[in-house]
Amino acid sequence: MVKKLLHTRMRVNDIERTVKFYQDALGLAVARRSVSPRGAQIVFLATPNSDEEIEICQLPNSPSVQVQPDLMHLAFEVEDLAAFTRGLEARGFKLSDGPTATSSGSTIAFIDAPEGYEVELIQRAK
Repeated sequence: MVKKLLHTRMRVNDIERTVKFYQDALGLAVARRSVSPRGAQIVFLATPNSDEEIEICQLPNSPSVQVQPDLMHLAFEVEDLAAFTRGLEARGFKLSDGPTATSSGSTIAFIDAPEGYEVELIQRAK
């Protein structure tokens, strides 16, 4: 039986552009950088209030990443979605979908990361 989820890996075409997106749009911090034995550039991003990290990987000489619509996404809780959205827009980012009220009383919205990976933003019902 597994003990806990440690990280999720996403391969990207431009690691610096992707890392900048997660830093500038979501405020994530770089935990560490490395180069794998196969020569892949790897950056681990720390996620607030969680032990799980996001691993961003750029593999040299590999086919271009083309994310299919609705293939996968990361979801982050935000305290106030309207305020968070205003902050995103002030930094030059736009929502790709939402905000949308859900049947549970939460409100969700999405923003697209480079390569088309979706990031879901969730304001939970109070």
